[in-house]
Amino acid sequence: MPNPKHRHSKARRDKRRAHDALAAPASSLCPNCGERKLPHRACPSCGTYRGRDVVEVGEKP
Repeated sequence: MPNPKHRHSKARRDKRRAHDALAAPASSLCPNCGERKLPHRACPSCGTYRGRDVVEVGEKP
């Protein structure tokens, strides 16, 4: 197996890692309550999806 002959600089290492940052997940606003939610999913705060109540939301213990 070949081994590196010279040390790579920090700049070269960081250039390689420039595309490794995590992107924030996409989100949209709930038309019913205005809270942020994941697209194409029921709103976790009010339980509606596409204008209908689909999930009963209770108080958390």
